[in-house]
Amino acid sequence: MGEPLKAMYNEQFLRSFSEKVRTVYEAFHTEGFIAAAIDDTWDGLELKARMRRITQTLGAHLPERYEEALEILFAIDETCVGFPYLFFPDFVEVYGQAEEHWALSMKALERFTPKSSAEFAVRPFLLREPQKMMAQMEVWSESPNEHVRRLASEGCRPRLPWGQALPMFKRDPAPVLRVLELLKADPSLYVRKSVANNLNDIAKDHPSVVLDTARRWRGVDPNTDWIVRHGCRTLIRKADPEVMTLFGYAEASESEALTSSEAFAAAPSVLSIGGVCELRYELRIREGEPAHVRIEYGIDFVKASGRSSRKAFLLSDKTVPGGTLLNGTRTHRWSDLTTRRHYPGEHRIALLVNGREVAFTIIQLEQN
Repeated sequence: MGEPLKAMYNEQFLRSFSEKVRTVYEAFHTEGFIAAAIDDTWDGLELKARMRRITQTLGAHLPERYEEALEILFAIDETCVGFPYLFFPDFVEVYGQAEEHWALSMKALERFTPKSSAEFAVRPFLLREPQKMMAQMEVWSESPNEHVRRLASEGCRPRLPWGQALPMFKRDPAPVLRVLELLKADPSLYVRKSVANNLNDIAKDHPSVVLDTARRWRGVDPNTDWIVRHGCRTLIRKADPEVMTLFGYAEASESEALTSSEAFAAAPSVLSIGGVCELRYELRIREGEPAHVRIEYGIDFVKASGRSSRKAFLLSDKTVPGGTLLNGTRTHRWSDLTTRRHYPGEHRIALLVNGREVAFTIIQLEQN
């Protein structure tokens, strides 16, 4: 297993960074900076806590005036590029939120985001002054720099992973959608991915709003169509009937199912946590017109409480002629992950076609 990401912040990194600072600020005390950052609690700090420690220690060793401290960071930021330098925008978050610093902080966030990312640092500004900050996001959405345009979307995602939630946009996403409207045909895939992820966030709280947006946007521009498809992925996974219709997935009727035959099996049917099983499926699509089908398997994972929670895994998503026989295999690993812990018990696995269960199998998961 590789080193945790937090290990990138170590004495060697801090010493190298200190040397950069000293080229423009000779009074910087390298040993004092390192000793204050890497104290007795350092080993127990996770990634974001280490980044914040560096930010706060840097603030204590740079000039007290925010403007002077930023001038030093501006003087070296061209050589401070990449994920480890997230503490540059974090410095703005910690020290630059006073009203008199607003313009300078916006300049700094815009300057730093192409070199690392300011998507986390903008969120406290949004929480404090959402209207003013969203006006800034609209300005950034028209920047010639794709990193700045991406910040306009990524920074206001209601549910940004690792970032502070934005409850006001969970309640009312209208200000966010105004920014996304400006970015919906962006030529940069980097930006379009962010817009799609933002839409997907909104869909978790306001599915009807995203569905209405998808109807308005779809068919206008190929770049926008890409955003719409990826922005509706959660709704597609949930097989929302209106979304499935919008994207042309075949529908079952009361008189005719989507499939005329189905088979689904897992081998082995008994295995230990950490093991693997092979899933085999075979199904025939109903005769007639071509059908757009999304084939998934959904596992009802047993939780610590004994209850179960389903997660679906994509097998295929394509249009096929009527009467087509589809089959395949998939290896599924039952190893624990940082995002999922496995528990012993009976696990039901369903074969899903356009969100509808057509067959199932059961495996027994045992403790090692």
